[in-house]
Amino acid sequence: MEDFNTFMTNPTPARPLLGLTVLAVEDSRFASEALRLICLKSGARIRRADCVASARRHLRVYRPSIAIIDLGLPDGSGLDLIRDLNRATPRVDVLLAISGDPHLAHAARSAGADRFVDKPLTSVAEFQNIILSHLPRERVPNGPRAVPKQDIKPDPIAYIDDLAHASDMLGDGMDRKSVAYVAQFLSGVARSADDNGLARASDLVLKTLSDGKSDRSCVSQLAGLMQDRMDDRKVV
Repeated sequence: MEDFNTFMTNPTPARPLLGLTVLAVEDSRFASEALRLICLKSGARIRRADCVASARRHLRVYRPSIAIIDLGLPDGSGLDLIRDLNRATPRVDVLLAISGDPHLAHAARSAGADRFVDKPLTSVAEFQNIILSHLPRERVPNGPRAVPKQDIKPDPIAYIDDLAHASDMLGDGMDRKSVAYVAQFLSGVARSADDNGLARASDLVLKTLSDGKSDRSCVSQLAGLMQDRMDDRKVV
């Protein structure tokens, strides 16, 4: 197995994660772009997998230093992948769960995650602090560290790409499980983009499904809000 940790580079105060590799298992392009920019500013290298199956293909080829796993993925739960990575030998140095649903924090830690991270993650300083606090002591750079103050703002085109992807999936023939996945996906993406209106509409669909109802009107409302945002982007 190829181990990218063999290509270690000495970290610097400005880029304390130089030499570390990240596998981000994330189905949202917008959230992935935020992670990519944060890793770039921190010195870490990153690869993305957009589902459990893709992540497992990556892991057959190389072992990352850090795995950041979204809990809601199109082909299964990120919790299963966290359990497997937690039991693997050698184990990744840092194993993080990330989600827009804080109620999943306990399940993530029980599965073996070192930490649960709330979406959205946009602070470079917060990301660095999380990683450095969980790295083995010998991997943490010595001396003072410059603490970056900026928040990351991904390209809004990535947000529109996510909406287009969700809109394509949200068809009339979808079963309840598929509708729940799309609504959960949109809820996390909307919060990452500070789109409170779309986040509320997504949460309404999730609540309707949780209550055992099948109200197509709230799904239609959600689809309409997505289309409005995509149309606005075309006008711009």
